[in-house]
Amino acid sequence: MGHRDDLLAAARRLLEEKGYARITARDLVAASGTNLASIGYHFGSKEGLLNEAIGEVVEEWTEQLAETAMADPAASPIERGRVAWASLLRGLPGKRALLLSFVEALAQAERAPALRAQFAEQYRRVRAKVAGLVAESLGGDARPDDPRCEAVASFVVAICDGLATQWLLDPAGAPTAEELSAGLTMLWSASFPGAEPPKAD
Repeated sequence: MGHRDDLLAAARRLLEEKGYARITARDLVAASGTNLASIGYHFGSKEGLLNEAIGEVVEEWTEQLAETAMADPAASPIERGRVAWASLLRGLPGKRALLLSFVEALAQAERAPALRAQFAEQYRRVRAKVAGLVAESLGGDARPDDPRCEAVASFVVAICDGLATQWLLDPAGAPTAEELSAGLTMLWSASFPGAEPPKAD
């Protein structure tokens, strides 16, 4: 691996161990075996490096959820959403430290235009990925760049972010995957009487 990859790997470890706000540039150098100049050269700043590492984690998690959602080729679009959200809820305990770092980073990005732009671009990539899945789920002439697919993608991402935030603040009060599935089934049955509800896990 080169310095860039070494720094990203070190950043990911430190985000889990120390949290975003407590990591120093010297921590990153020591953990990666690189030097301070490498941070500036590859990422512009310590924050740029940490945000890139967080973005990698978010995009990897998006890929995992996408694979789960699309695993059953016969599933309906709403079933795929339910499966993805249930999987997200089950995975939250293992992602707590990184989720906290993500929230800390978002707060910092509000005051740093370059970092805000970096996060905005990461969200654009995630939404584009999800819009592609929405279009694939709908089939027919649906296209990822259709504003309706993009809007549904934003809605899906908002649900994921909202569930994660609620769980971070109050794990005992946030729904379990099973409770969410049961609630969505109830909502479906009330909205579409007589229609087959999405399958439970």
